[in-house]
Amino acid sequence: MIRQYKLQDYNFRLIIVLMALTSMGVLLVGSADPSLQKKQFLGMVLGLIVMVIVSLIDFSWILNFSWIMYGGNILLLLLVKVMGTDANGAQRWLSIGGFQFQPTELAKIILILFFAKFFMDHEEDLNTLRTLVKAVVLIAIPLSLILSQPDLKNTITVAILFCIMVYVAGLSYKIIGSILLIAVPMAIVFLFIVVQPDQKLIKDYQRDRIMAFLNSEDDAYSDDVLQQENSVTAIGSGQLTGKGLNNNEVASANKGNFVSENQTDFIFSVAGEELGFIGCTAILLMLFLVILECIRVSLRAKDASGKLICCGVASLVGIQTFINIAVVTKILPNTGTPLPFVSYGLTSIVSLYIGMGLVLNVGLQKYRTYREVEKS
Repeated sequence: MIRQYKLQDYNFRLIIVLMALTSMGVLLVGSADPSLQKKQFLGMVLGLIVMVIVSLIDFSWILNFSWIMYGGNILLLLLVKVMGTDANGAQRWLSIGGFQFQPTELAKIILILFFAKFFMDHEEDLNTLRTLVKAVVLIAIPLSLILSQPDLKNTITVAILFCIMVYVAGLSYKIIGSILLIAVPMAIVFLFIVVQPDQKLIKDYQRDRIMAFLNSEDDAYSDDVLQQENSVTAIGSGQLTGKGLNNNEVASANKGNFVSENQTDFIFSVAGEELGFIGCTAILLMLFLVILECIRVSLRAKDASGKLICCGVASLVGIQTFINIAVVTKILPNTGTPLPFVSYGLTSIVSLYIGMGLVLNVGLQKYRTYREVEKS
């Protein structure tokens, strides 16, 4: 289970970037809401500890429990439906022993592990109808539970994550082309239906966000439109170097509370206003380096499951980063997706650090296997 590794084989590049990125997040969260800074710092410390522990555990051993983890994941998502905590009309959190967490965030990592094992076991028959149907059914169960919370943005995130993992696992291009021929028209039909006033496919507030985005000029004073407009204004007001952390300027969108949820979903607007273009570029560069390092490790993984774990974690960070930045810059409709390692959220940050711990272990397994081969 736990092996002896050499310190020189540890991927300190990735750890340094993660610590720098999360530290910047702690500072930005403290500027957005000083009462949350200590919690975010504790989340960073806890995440680092968990990451180190996970990085020392053989990921192949962890994958032996993939079905147990999948079942536990479904159970947690069902508990959210039965005894979840309601907030702003959504039931997404569980409170156990005074500790509140969001099972969906942990579900993303569990599903990466589960399908890394599943696709490795079905590597030879991945392109058969039976295997594809089984995989779709297995992902449909947690997706339906996440969507029912309701949590459309995480449903989309997990669905895209699954598609990327199937592609990396070796799905035939013929099948991908056939799926696209069906999926694209269905997406167009879906969008046509959801813009209708009496549609039943999504919640009313979700439709309102889409309509506010499509008709922002006609609905300029709605909360969703104002939030994104103020976010763009805040980012632009920072110009090159920003107004400085914890500034008290009267015209500050952050301090003036013109951007709601600026400690979580709209933390990038705080970065734009207070750190400017340089600070935003630094955050995006560090996120890119995290993704790049995960991909680099995947290319040298000892087996297909290790490759899929690294690509899954890289995809998760990339998807959430794209959605978050697209929302705060008004490229996509308003939906609450945290910026990885930067936004406030203890469940999110600890779950992502667990994913990074798995990537570190994949890297350690690669080096150890190479030496074993040399000695033999």
